[in-house]
Amino acid sequence: MGRLVAIVGRPNVGKSTLFNRLTQTRAAIVDDTSGTTRDRQYGLMEWNGLEMSVVDTGGWVVNSEDIFEEEINKQVALAIEEADVILFVVDSKNGITDLDDHVADILRRTSKPVIVVANKDDNNESVYTEAQFFALGLGQPYSISAINGTGTGDLLDEVVRRMPEKADDRPDDDIPRFAIVGRPNAGKSSLINALMEQDRNIVTDIAGTTRDSIYSRYNKFGFDFYLVDTAGIRKKNKVNEDIEYYSVLRSIRAIENSDVCILLIDATRGIEAQDVNIFSIIQKARKGLVVLVNKWDLAEHKSQRSIDTFESAIRSRLAPFTDFPIIFGSALTKQRIYKVLETAIDVYKNQKVIIPTSQLNNILQADITAFPPPAVKGKFIKIKYITMLKGARVPTFIFFCNLPQWIRDPYKRFLENKIREHWNLSGTQINLYFREK
Repeated sequence: MGRLVAIVGRPNVGKSTLFNRLTQTRAAIVDDTSGTTRDRQYGLMEWNGLEMSVVDTGGWVVNSEDIFEEEINKQVALAIEEADVILFVVDSKNGITDLDDHVADILRRTSKPVIVVANKDDNNESVYTEAQFFALGLGQPYSISAINGTGTGDLLDEVVRRMPEKADDRPDDDIPRFAIVGRPNAGKSSLINALMEQDRNIVTDIAGTTRDSIYSRYNKFGFDFYLVDTAGIRKKNKVNEDIEYYSVLRSIRAIENSDVCILLIDATRGIEAQDVNIFSIIQKARKGLVVLVNKWDLAEHKSQRSIDTFESAIRSRLAPFTDFPIIFGSALTKQRIYKVLETAIDVYKNQKVIIPTSQLNNILQADITAFPPPAVKGKFIKIKYITMLKGARVPTFIFFCNLPQWIRDPYKRFLENKIREHWNLSGTQINLYFREK
């Protein structure tokens, strides 16, 4: 189940520094895929075997750098609604300000676990400063330094301790889980309705709490899968100008609980920064991808040429990961919606592919002999043996070689392209690891 930790607090208390500390130091699973404005505010971390998502809410709210009470209210409301544990960051050098009091006042009313984090304790003087934060009425404060990492271990132990026990309501593992994601008004609800409405008895909603994902079983026309929808996506939110950011945060839940994501792009608007944001979250979470260009019935030009132009625009915005299916359809007229499901099932199967070791070595060694890795400092790199890791979430290839540290990104991309050329792994991401033999 997706577990979400949210960081809140007034500006300049070190929320982003803490976010960077949590997501990067502890986790090889975090990779900063370059590009978009807000994907940096979402990351993964692991502590004591528990994988969690971390969100720096300040980064998701417009004007968050301005000290507007209203903006802070939005951040806190967002955290209370979406998170499992809330980290309330204060500045141990400056003590409690009016704005801190204001945030504490809202947080005292929630039933969610709240941990007060007294940041900027850079020279271990917490003994003298910590006591004042008991006045916030939110329990024991934890003194840390986000810059040098002091105290973060104890803090994370407490986060794990206070993380609510989640009944694993994820349904049967052998059945694929598809999430329908996209920005507001891309047609997510229309697609879910088009798939579900024909015959309501196909729906069995397995729901956790409101914030958890809802799984609807779809079992007809030869299909059998769960649609993952977050309750949050169904709720109309009172916040208008920030609806885009709220929607991305809600999508995180659906993405994490799925196997394959169906990303909707509005044909009448083209691919926008918001779509790229959601895509980067799908990529970080290593999920399968099918792109549906929705509302194609409303597009002015439907010639093959305009389809090709649209496709290349999408692939260039989402590069370097470009090997995924794109389907043009309409949820409203039900044009090609079953094609989307068939394709999503194909992508799910591609994630489970295991290529025999002998076949891998026979085919790829020929490519490697034709184009060996470039020599570094006069040393030749020899790739001796290739195998696939069984049981991984996405196809994972291990290359055994004499100097793994000298293999550069362009050559890794060359190998990935060759793998995709020889075997159909469309829509799924792949991992390449280089090890010393």
